[in-house]
Amino acid sequence: MSGDNYHFGDNVTMNGGSGNIGIQKNLGSAEGPEGLPPQLRAAVEDLRDLVEALRGELPPASTQVLDAALPDATGGAAVPQEARQSALMSIAGIAAVVGPLGQPIVEAVTRILGLLTAG
Repeated sequence: MSGDNYHFGDNVTMNGGSGNIGIQKNLGSAEGPEGLPPQLRAAVEDLRDLVEALRGELPPASTQVLDAALPDATGGAAVPQEARQSALMSIAGIAAVVGPLGQPIVEAVTRILGLLTAG
């Protein structure tokens, strides 16, 4: 993921002493799915834990797909519904290929998708 930039927390931009923007407050957690209903937030956090546990069992190419999909799958309410569903399906696909080790992830994705369509 070379070349990607991630910024969490406050951001200060200084332009040689003039035209300073000030402090951009980023109060949300870098990890947490902010703005989601509690039941969905818990399901998303469970998925994140399951994916993290499986990462060591996967080949590098599959890990890259997981890394690319995880932010949209486990992000907060600002993630568009279509992007979240696509990311969840990518994660479920990887999990299904690895067989029994990935079954808890497939079940977690199914639960999240059910919560998304119910809400």
